[in-house]
Amino acid sequence: MTSTHAETPQNKAGTPGAVDAAALRAAVDASFDLTLARLKTLVAVPGIAWSSFDPSELDRSAETVAALVRESGFSDVQILRCNKEDGSPGGPAVVARRPAAPGKATILLYAHHDVQPPGERALWDSEPFIAEERGGRLYGRGAADDKAGIMAHLAAFSAVSEVLGENFGLGVTLFFEGEEEAGSPTFRTFLETHRELLRADVIVVADSSNWKVGVPALTTSLRGLVDGTFEVRVLEHAVHSGMFGGPVLDAPTILSRLIATLHDDAGNVAVPGLLAKDQVAVDLDEAQFRADASVLDGVSLAGSGSIASRLWTKPALSIIGIDAPAVDVASNTLIPSARAKFSLRLAPGQDPEAAMAAVEAHLVDKVSFGARVTFTPGERGNAFATDTSSASARIAMWALGEAWGVPAVEMGIGGSIPFIADLTEVYPEVQILVTGVEDPDSRAHSANESLHIDDFRRAVLAEALMLAQLDSSGLA
Repeated sequence: MTSTHAETPQNKAGTPGAVDAAALRAAVDASFDLTLARLKTLVAVPGIAWSSFDPSELDRSAETVAALVRESGFSDVQILRCNKEDGSPGGPAVVARRPAAPGKATILLYAHHDVQPPGERALWDSEPFIAEERGGRLYGRGAADDKAGIMAHLAAFSAVSEVLGENFGLGVTLFFEGEEEAGSPTFRTFLETHRELLRADVIVVADSSNWKVGVPALTTSLRGLVDGTFEVRVLEHAVHSGMFGGPVLDAPTILSRLIATLHDDAGNVAVPGLLAKDQVAVDLDEAQFRADASVLDGVSLAGSGSIASRLWTKPALSIIGIDAPAVDVASNTLIPSARAKFSLRLAPGQDPEAAMAAVEAHLVDKVSFGARVTFTPGERGNAFATDTSSASARIAMWALGEAWGVPAVEMGIGGSIPFIADLTEVYPEVQILVTGVEDPDSRAHSANESLHIDDFRRAVLAEALMLAQLDSSGLA
């Protein structure tokens, strides 16, 4: 990660691009109340792409987004979907196009309209699907991840259209996915089916975070991801814990022992064969990281090396679910089987298939007392790293710094956006820029997800500046 002043972008002739920043700022500010109201409308639709939730709400989410896209000035708007491998329909994506004028480039603006499930209502301070403003933030499921990304795209486009009028010749394609939070199961098929429809010179993925409130960032690296489940079995069926306990260990105990082998005593991932690097330019402040991650006093941080490398360029393995009897319904029996789900974040450069094989080999090798292990692989996603020396990346850094009034930061993210690897494979010649509206306290995927409202306004302005500069830059 580096923090640098971005130079003023220049066009091919070497002269600064003619961008009226003051007019764009005025246009963004004048329509911001409407932008925020539209975001609240989107938050109110609980579109969740998981099979256990009502699919009609996901369809309603796509239709609501499509209506807002038309209101923003797009006439060519479609709701498209592809089938999954099992033949069932994938999530509905909203695609809209505005063709480029002769000699102008085309930019693809990506975000997703589906959201994570809300989780336990008791953990929220307000209704998850009723957007509520408190303390300068907007609370609600999807307020940050990623419906604010959709509205940043639409509001920025509207502002540039208003300021430039007929002189705005940049081609703009919108791609608002409807199944990202479910792992984007039809994303690659969708890209290959609509390859020409989505073709662009630059792709902006608005699904990441900024450095902190008041400091913007361009995300330059993401970790990859593999996940799966493993089950241990020790008995054919449950038996009385008093009559048989002692000579036989129950499955949850064996599972716990196996889980414990996944990390060493310092908390480093102990699975052989996984790539790990400690190569970051600037480290994170430990006190700030602990506060952002809500680490309790007295709890030590895990792993070795810099905090930034542990978060961005080293693997991280978490157990995110366990199937075993709940405490409230537990009986005095030896449990015959227990299952866990793991999530493994991968360092940039790590092959997901090799990582999956390494986890399976480790579990089979380390299971104790001869228990049977059944391993079921899940999702796989590649890591991402980008070159920030390109003209479009320099424009993005300039626009972010101009909108926030402070230098933009190039940063890694510990999370994963696996579909970006698909974008790079289908469109290898395209520059991909990863931006976002979140900050370390947005709590995406958690209760009380929120969006910093002033930073959201700045994100809209930054994208408007970027679109206007790309329009005048001669990139094509």
